[in-house]
Amino acid sequence: MSFKALLFGKRLATDEEEEEQIGTLSGVPVLGLDALGSASYGPEAALTVLLPLGTLGLHYVGPLMIAIIVLLIVVYLSYRQTIGAYPSGGGSYTVARENLGVTAGLIGAAALMLDYVLNVAVATSAGVGALVSAVPALLPYTLPLCLLILLLLTLLNLRGVRSAGLALMTPAYAFLACLLVVLGLGAWKTFTHDGAPPPVVQPPTTAATTEMATAWLLCHAFANGCTAMTGVEAVSNGVPAFRQPRTVRARRTLAILIGALVVLLAGIAFLCRAYQITATVPGQQGYQSIVSQVVAAVVGRGPFYYVTLSAVIAVLALSANTSFADFPRLCRILAADGFLPEPFVRRGRRLAFSHGIFVLTGLAGVLLVVFQGVTEGLIPLFAVGALLAFTMSQAGMVAHWRREGGPHARRRLVLNACGALATAATLVVVVVAKFTEGAWISAGLILATLALLRSTQHHHDRLAAETTAAGPLDLSPSPAPLVVVPVRRWDAVAQSGLRFALTLSSEVYAMQVLTGDRPTEDLRECWPDLVEKPARERGIAPPKLVVFRSRYRHLFRPLLRFIVSLARSHPGRQVAVVIPQVVEPRWYHYLLHNHTSAFLRMMLFFQGRQGLVIIEAPWYRSEVPEPDPG
Repeated sequence: MSFKALLFGKRLATDEEEEEQIGTLSGVPVLGLDALGSASYGPEAALTVLLPLGTLGLHYVGPLMIAIIVLLIVVYLSYRQTIGAYPSGGGSYTVARENLGVTAGLIGAAALMLDYVLNVAVATSAGVGALVSAVPALLPYTLPLCLLILLLLTLLNLRGVRSAGLALMTPAYAFLACLLVVLGLGAWKTFTHDGAPPPVVQPPTTAATTEMATAWLLCHAFANGCTAMTGVEAVSNGVPAFRQPRTVRARRTLAILIGALVVLLAGIAFLCRAYQITATVPGQQGYQSIVSQVVAAVVGRGPFYYVTLSAVIAVLALSANTSFADFPRLCRILAADGFLPEPFVRRGRRLAFSHGIFVLTGLAGVLLVVFQGVTEGLIPLFAVGALLAFTMSQAGMVAHWRREGGPHARRRLVLNACGALATAATLVVVVVAKFTEGAWISAGLILATLALLRSTQHHHDRLAAETTAAGPLDLSPSPAPLVVVPVRRWDAVAQSGLRFALTLSSEVYAMQVLTGDRPTEDLRECWPDLVEKPARERGIAPPKLVVFRSRYRHLFRPLLRFIVSLARSHPGRQVAVVIPQVVEPRWYHYLLHNHTSAFLRMMLFFQGRQGLVIIEAPWYRSEVPEPDPG
């Protein structure tokens, strides 16, 4: 087995796609780790904003989580309908475009793309943050650890959706089991100790303050806590990844995710209040994540603590996989509609959309480097894209039910309208609360992405219009082209190029540029004997030699000027440039070459002149005759 097959798995045929589809149990880790993992950093993000209040901030975490849970339930009911209405994948782009128009669809797509990229960066940084909480000595290595996890996720997803699901199933369900045990045990201790259980490990103490909670501070905390809602849309976007019956399996997966997320958010908020656990300053010595404090307070820092934290770290780090499952699919749909380059449509060796995976990895890597892998620096950018995508999707569903009608259309329309209003109101709160902290960057990125998608479509439309050909193939005779062959010296490579050029036309120009950088023979001295005489003996018009001495050692400029002037002086004829090129038998041999032919080809392409044809004339080193042993 080759190293490539060992790393990525054997190549899959197109008709094996059904084997790569997933069920409900594998759908939870593939499409739900983002939602599950957000239960860890959502409450912490809210409590971090409430740090100025000290322990008084704990009085507000419960109501904040209840508001977020209510919003989650509304979104769940709305997306459950979306899955039924769009079993082929009801992402915000598809729903908004079909019901609200192309612009609305592209806004939803841009919001989703931003959300997916930020999710990868936030998830990996949150996972490393949890790891640093358990092992503080790793704090200086935060960014390298983030990039290492990103690389591992990329390799895992290049192996295909099914492989990713199998690999992620164990940490996903271990995460749920461990946290449910901790929450259950913590709740039991709370009730048996009249609401004030003694912590096994005392959390960092925070003094109460006299500062009052303002409406602005609470809105800010709510906006940060809404990061717990990210990932909910992933199931409706990824319905085609499920086995039949897709709608049933997707709805079950969504129900499991929302149910688990509600329990986790409520349980963590409840135990934070009971054990007086507040946030610590991220990125500084002494930092401990909320989950780490909760687990230590309930069960101590024994073996179960490290098992639980290991599961939490794994899920947080791997929750970025949700984006790897959905971002390439969204790019594929956009590319099929002409809003992204065509390569995004193609599937790799394991039927994964590899180009989308690579782009997602690159963008997330840039964010991690810019923010040095610290979650708190990325949180202000987060949730805007997700909430905007929610709003566009639900508004599209309202228009869908108005158009479709039917016996239950009114009830469904009201439900989706409530979802659209709730997410729109939350979006306004988040944008206003986080605007100066970075939400303006998210808004700018969405607008920039929208402009990019539109410009790509405009380019594709212009290209299609310009290349449209009406009628049959035009076979009217055309004059033979003028052929130019750049040569450096008289050798087998130049001979091969000239021989091929003479098969194309009787008017061939060989051009030599002497730069003076190296001793090179001026071909004018030997040209009559080596070229003109053999050509005349065969009754062939000999190639014309043009030699140019470049005083300033320019190589390409004289060539380009000659070719352009030749084209201008013969406006009715094509100019074919035959570029002789050595082809090496081993890839590393190319490290020893100057790649002049490649640069010339690129510069000729950028000329953009109609009637200019570029032809490569390869000369293979394997053509060198073996030495005679005798």
